[in-house]
Amino acid sequence: MSSLMKKALELVVGPSDEIAQSANEPKVQHSKPRAHKPRQIDIAKASRQLFSRPLKQLSERQLIQLESEIGSQLFGEWPETVIRREFFNLDPSTWVWHEESYDEQKQIHTSTIRYEVQPQGILKAQGGARYSYLEGQELDNFLVAVQLYYERISREIYKRHPETGSPLL
Repeated sequence: MSSLMKKALELVVGPSDEIAQSANEPKVQHSKPRAHKPRQIDIAKASRQLFSRPLKQLSERQLIQLESEIGSQLFGEWPETVIRREFFNLDPSTWVWHEESYDEQKQIHTSTIRYEVQPQGILKAQGGARYSYLEGQELDNFLVAVQLYYERISREIYKRHPETGSPLL
């Protein structure tokens, strides 16, 4: 296994030799087409609430939603036809990319890709029982996205240094 792959696995699941089994794919909710307007979650405000309410912590789902908002921004501006975009870490071995968009006839199309971190590589699972391991540029892009994701959520949501885990001042 390449050193880049080992580093990515450590970023994704930590230095443990054990990799957890993935959870079920999240349910997809359909919505009507709307004008291009990404969700606007005030990440700074949400993270302040998290730390200003120590006895009322956010639920796991709320944290995933905050993390997903950051994940959706990692890939640049949304095309005008995109209604919703999400990228998040579901559990220690599962990453999810979800996108909803509409075509010229205003038909909604959804795409959900689950990335499962396994000892032999990153398995990409798409609808229609299409499975393949990431390789080449696609693997490199995934590893960069994971690293950016961890850096941004560490700093913006959890107020921690991404490498040391120490609190930011």
